[in-house]
Amino acid sequence: MTSLIEKEENVKKAVEKLFSAKPDWIAFYREVLGLSGLVRQSFATPEALAEFEQTDAYQEIQRMLTKLRRRGPAAAPPEEPTRVITVRIPKSLHEGLQAEAHQYQTSMNKLCISKLLQFIDAENVPSE
Repeated sequence: MTSLIEKEENVKKAVEKLFSAKPDWIAFYREVLGLSGLVRQSFATPEALAEFEQTDAYQEIQRMLTKLRRRGPAAAPPEEPTRVITVRIPKSLHEGLQAEAHQYQTSMNKLCISKLLQFIDAENVPSE
């Protein structure tokens, strides 16, 4: 049985190799963090995934993803079409996001994608 540390090291090596090939951020996300990506294959249970998301290796993956996103917009490849979601939020939250996007000198879309890519503790997600 492979330990968490061994899995973490294996993921780290594979991710660094992929990152060095300079993929676009969409491909990197799909291959590393997507539903069939390396991280979910290596940490298959919700508990194992949550534990990995607390590691320095996971933080480094997030930094790599951010670096790739800074290179500019990636055209969605045919196998990865763009989807649109509609989210209902209070006016005060929308205004806060607008101010934050302005502060970071970015678009609301880029800011929201950045927020969606971040780890969220299950305790902070209300159930239906």
